[in-house]
Amino acid sequence: MPADLAVIGLGSYGLPLAQAAVSAGIPTIGYATGPEAGSLSPAELRRMHAAGFRPVTDPAQLGRVRTAVICAPTPRGADGGIDLGQVESAARTLAERLRPHTTVILESPVLPGTTGEFLRSLLERGSGLRAGRDFHLAYSPSRVDPGNRDRTPAGTPRVIGGLTPACTESAAAFYGRLTDKVVRARGLREAEAVQLLETNYRHVNIALVNEMAVLCHELGVDLWDVIRCAETKPFGFQAFRPGPGVGGHAVPHDLTGHATRTLRMVELAQQVNHRMPRYVVQRAAALLNEHGKSARGARVLLLGVTYKPDLADLQSTPAHEIAVRLMEFGASVSYHDPYVPAWNVLDRPVPRADSLYEAAADADLTILLQQHRTYDLQGLSVKAQLLLDTRGATPTGAAHRL
Repeated sequence: MPADLAVIGLGSYGLPLAQAAVSAGIPTIGYATGPEAGSLSPAELRRMHAAGFRPVTDPAQLGRVRTAVICAPTPRGADGGIDLGQVESAARTLAERLRPHTTVILESPVLPGTTGEFLRSLLERGSGLRAGRDFHLAYSPSRVDPGNRDRTPAGTPRVIGGLTPACTESAAAFYGRLTDKVVRARGLREAEAVQLLETNYRHVNIALVNEMAVLCHELGVDLWDVIRCAETKPFGFQAFRPGPGVGGHAVPHDLTGHATRTLRMVELAQQVNHRMPRYVVQRAAALLNEHGKSARGARVLLLGVTYKPDLADLQSTPAHEIAVRLMEFGASVSYHDPYVPAWNVLDRPVPRADSLYEAAADADLTILLQQHRTYDLQGLSVKAQLLLDTRGATPTGAAHRL
């Protein structure tokens, strides 16, 4: 059966889209843009293949679909801006095979103007076709929450913005097969700015509670109890929780170099969140000192090194910087994570603990960085010599909290 949909980019954005499409009965092919870390389990991938999902390596297959969605990753580049390298590669590959009447949609996180200028130019030059006349062009924020089993694609409204009203309607018709609600933005830039606002909203609020964590520790206040009480307010408050740093694929953007003015709040949030791994290491060293031990030579076990619970995804995980800084202090670092069979830091393999309880009992300090559901935190708090909980996941009084 010929495919209706091509998902270009099979990472944290593309695989969930492909999964939703095959679940909706849409014949789907997937084309990888590079080595990408997905968020689906092996069992979920097997079910996708059984439902008809076909990964392809022949780019000619991209010219045989009605809809092509580019989901290539856009990590932060060396200059701090968005790296559009994989989006560009995907666009050039698609453009050479693009047929009239195809609907092309970008889901990758980008800055406003990228779809209508950067992507449109690549597609038109490579295909000889004109967007809005010969093919449809639109943008939709991916709105993927990796690992969240409670939030289904059907129950997540999708925002659509097209180059023309006809482009918007064509993209809306596609997403209408996947979700119960489609929201039409005024245009491409508005849809792109939705993604910008949603990502920055998360990072700014995480930065606020991260600063509160540092302040409350200095004041002797239990921040976790403060959050527990505050989230009972039925209006005007949404609970965010501190942590050892912010990871993931959707990086915040302050628009530096891309607009006449920057988003100062986002710039400050990035500074706060980037300081958290250093703060965790400072807290770790202080705890060791309080218990008569030096960070130099201390055995430190990092518990959960992925950026999000219950996912095998290390993208921008704060665990990496924490491990580096501990090693610089002279600590002997090991880790345990049921989703990460091997982990390298500074081009060296980090020893992996096979037995969690034995490793925690042997370590001078165990640092909980990610609360995977498989962890028995009550049992861990009993076994560990010294436990620093950066997630507020252990029972009250069972560990030192961030």
